[in-house]
Amino acid sequence: MARIKGAMATRKRRNKTLKLAKGYWGGKSKLFKTAKEAVMKSGQYAYIGRRLKKRNFRQLWITRISAGCKMNGMNYSTFMNGLKKAGITLNRKMLSEIAANDAAAFTALCEKAKEALK
Repeated sequence: MARIKGAMATRKRRNKTLKLAKGYWGGKSKLFKTAKEAVMKSGQYAYIGRRLKKRNFRQLWITRISAGCKMNGMNYSTFMNGLKKAGITLNRKMLSEIAANDAAAFTALCEKAKEALK
């Protein structure tokens, strides 16, 4: 029986890595060893970035809500506390959209929050 070597599997695996490294500068896109390192590192950056994205968007939403609250004479924490006591369960993403695009509706929400705190 003929001896089977792993050449095909090795070549496939290496080509998969080189394909992921396509567009990288210099030897990182041509040489397997450096391409492998670059792909592993870019994978780490992508993983971290997916988590940071969530953090950054929440931060943006809170900033927008806070700016809307300040225009209505409140701060962010008292506004959120007032909404909770009033039984209004809107997430921060929707609240930031309302604050940015519909000032009248956001003012009404601020009034509801103030009433609930009294």
